[in-house]
Amino acid sequence: MPAVELDAVPPGPYRLPPGGRDGVMRRRDGTLTRVLHCPRPAVVSAWITGGAVRIRAEADTRDCAAYAVDRMRFALGVDHDLRPFLRRFRWDPLIGPIVRRRPWIRPLRRPEPFEALAWAITEQLIESERASAIQRTLVRRFGRRSACGTLRDVPAPARLAECDQPQLQSCDLAAGRAQALIRVSREVAAGRIDLAQHEAAWKRLLAIREIGPWTVECLALHGQGRDDQLPAGDLAYVKLVGKLAGLRRRATVEEVREFFEPYAPYAALAGLYALNAPYLKGPAAGTPTSRSRSARPTRARTPISSGR
Repeated sequence: MPAVELDAVPPGPYRLPPGGRDGVMRRRDGTLTRVLHCPRPAVVSAWITGGAVRIRAEADTRDCAAYAVDRMRFALGVDHDLRPFLRRFRWDPLIGPIVRRRPWIRPLRRPEPFEALAWAITEQLIESERASAIQRTLVRRFGRRSACGTLRDVPAPARLAECDQPQLQSCDLAAGRAQALIRVSREVAAGRIDLAQHEAAWKRLLAIREIGPWTVECLALHGQGRDDQLPAGDLAYVKLVGKLAGLRRRATVEEVREFFEPYAPYAALAGLYALNAPYLKGPAAGTPTSRSRSARPTRARTPISSGR
């Protein structure tokens, strides 16, 4: 079976992400493995070797294997250069300590933008454990198998487009989200929404009932690689900003956007680092969580290159 293998050297500090809770990406003995379809199945694996990330894919054709390597490379963030962000905010009063301590933190990405979109719909307004259970059920019932039958891929848009609402509700999806997932799948499968065209796709998605800014921002961050798109409506952010801004309540979505605006065009990265900062978990006198000016983000004094 044709195989493609390459060693990619990440720009800056790097660590492999964990396996996925949906059961699609598996991690064993330091190696990540999953199946991708393009459209035939390709089994792709990645592991650390020396100072590089080795990615290897096997498929029926070399082109399919090469495509799987390329998409795995994106999903792992191997080429995601955080150095401009790290340099700019290394001494930021809010996120500077976590930037210096854990500079390898990267957004968890999906190899295909439709994966990020579909999973964002399943995660709307519910706890993460329940969303993961829904995703595992969708993968088990509608996912595509590897040639060996041991791995399953996220369901294709065309497959979900064939489903009816009761089928998806039986996976524990609420009625509105089941309808939204079917509509989105039909639009993507028919080519009326091209997820490679970011802003144009967002506009069309927002016209679909049950699809709001948070879902589109999750697609942008996790499926399209947009570091400027912060999922501002996320519960974690409205609670965090409410605490950091001393609001004594949860922040509004607009207040979250305003709080992270000084980090543009890296608002999503700044939010991710803030969520990973243990010193922001609870207020304490003299810490960055106090209401003092030191808890406020600061603008960079030197220009940087614009984001995508």
